[in-house]
Amino acid sequence: MPKDEEGRDTESLQEEQGNQDGSNNQNNAAGKPCSRKLGLHSQPNNCRDNKELHAKNTVSIRRNIKKVRTLIPEDITTNEALIQAVNTLPSNYNFEIFKSIWRLRKCNSKRVALQFPEGLLMYACTIADILEQFTPVEVVVMGDVVYGACCVDDYSARAMGCDFLIHYGHSCLVPIDTARLNMLYVFVSIDIDVKHFIETLQFNFKPNTKLALVSTVQFAAALQAASEVLSETFDLSLPQVKPLSPGEILGCTSPRLSTCEAIVYLGDGRFHLESIMIHNPEITAYRYDPYCKIFSVEGYDIEAMKSCREKAISTARGASSFGLIMGTLGHQGSILVLKELKKQIEAAGKTCVVVLLSEITPEKLKMFSDIKAWVQIACPRLSIDWGYAFDKPILTPYELSVALARSPWRSVYPMDYYANDSLGPWTPNHTNSERRGICFSSNQG
Repeated sequence: MPKDEEGRDTESLQEEQGNQDGSNNQNNAAGKPCSRKLGLHSQPNNCRDNKELHAKNTVSIRRNIKKVRTLIPEDITTNEALIQAVNTLPSNYNFEIFKSIWRLRKCNSKRVALQFPEGLLMYACTIADILEQFTPVEVVVMGDVVYGACCVDDYSARAMGCDFLIHYGHSCLVPIDTARLNMLYVFVSIDIDVKHFIETLQFNFKPNTKLALVSTVQFAAALQAASEVLSETFDLSLPQVKPLSPGEILGCTSPRLSTCEAIVYLGDGRFHLESIMIHNPEITAYRYDPYCKIFSVEGYDIEAMKSCREKAISTARGASSFGLIMGTLGHQGSILVLKELKKQIEAAGKTCVVVLLSEITPEKLKMFSDIKAWVQIACPRLSIDWGYAFDKPILTPYELSVALARSPWRSVYPMDYYANDSLGPWTPNHTNSERRGICFSSNQG
């Protein structure tokens, strides 16, 4: 992935900001990303006093935390031994230990399952030791892969005899009233250098630029704190697609923007960012990495991706038999979507075989020689990002509806899989869906 390592001045950035002609992507394969680093400045013009910025941001973040902590008994929050144990964890990661202990005691839990994404598993044993020391529970650490909020695995937790599940690192995509045991979502908010993020945007964009700020749930507090300051300089928005929070995006779900000059993503990696880039191909996207403090303009070959998907849809139209994959990794699969797609396939006079899989790989699907085309109800990005690796078409639910002439092929590829106002019944939270619930998150009492 070639990158321009030279610092960029404001004029060159502004020239590129208004021109996304795809020149950076011409040599890329389908959907392959490209990025270019932009110039940074530690003391931009029109920047507020550093102390004032820090104080304002700190108050903004702590105000939200205080609302929750007032509900937690003082014998927990002032326990010196517990405080010392919590201090063994990274200080910039909020694992909500006090609240977890309060909830476990309140529910009289006996056995709790902890579920982490790969990047947080290294803290699992420390957290397990703390919970067992300060509550009368036995802790089970779930080590299976977790790709996102859709992988919440209350089924396995119950099978192991757990009466409580704590899921770390993702927002409340699976409502707790649909779970089979008590649950707590811990977002694991990460403290970053908010002041540097604010200064970077103030240096690289003209005042009154229309900016859309997005991120993942780990940086939601930082994004909110920064937006309160940046809104004084820019025409700022934290776009929302419900049931997600303002500014939050997923790899398969992001808002469609109307009036916006640039998208700024706060976070490391590109998986979530690519979702909003696919959904808004006409808007230039930027990424601020809070760990290395690099600000870059990002590219994505939308046309190559769409060409690849159209070819798969065209091939699948002629298939006489379909394999309908129900993802069993946590809550990836949806019975409602499964029933809808099965009905569509059979109404088109084609045969359909339902296959349950937790991991979808080309090698596994090659074993089903009689299946001519596949549809997977697991993760839409599997088909978009890796569809070329399979020897037969592997469609998303939306793409199947296009192949069966139930939905038109759209010029802008939809990224609305978990949106309440999604385009059709091939998504789990569509407005006509029967599935609705409440969420108990780490920001709620």
